[in-house]
Amino acid sequence: MPDALPLRAELLLDEEAPDALGQDLVAALDGLGVRTARVRRAVGHRGAADLPWLMLASLPLQAFLSGLGAEAVRDAYVSFKGVVRRGTGSGSGVPRPLVLQDDRSGLSVILEPELPAEAYEQLLSLDLTEFRVGPLHYDRQLGRWRSELDEAAATVDRQEGAG
Repeated sequence: MPDALPLRAELLLDEEAPDALGQDLVAALDGLGVRTARVRRAVGHRGAADLPWLMLASLPLQAFLSGLGAEAVRDAYVSFKGVVRRGTGSGSGVPRPLVLQDDRSGLSVILEPELPAEAYEQLLSLDLTEFRVGPLHYDRQLGRWRSELDEAAATVDRQEGAG
């Protein structure tokens, strides 16, 4: 991504996320050509249905993922994956994900701390326009990225079309 204009991101850290983890993510994104415009802390209480994320990065997601495939950013990408893998939970020790969110469509990709290498490889070539709702997560059993909400909506559409 060095030849393109830098992408801009906003980073929202959970109130329990260690400062060092946020700093590491900013540095990893910077190495990938993403300039963090603003870093904030989440305040308040999320509801029980909300995803328990540790960090949320809002950026032009398809451009970011496309740029990660370039050979020039391989080392920086390894650093980025390392930050994701180090993501930790609250004092309970429960790992919580980093969420990448497209700043235009709102589509989210959930990066869990222990994703297999093939998940990252698939993510680099994933066409986000194939998804409408999200969030996307990597299904380890199926070996692919998916949106359960998109799949449920497609099932309802098929049933309504048949009826």
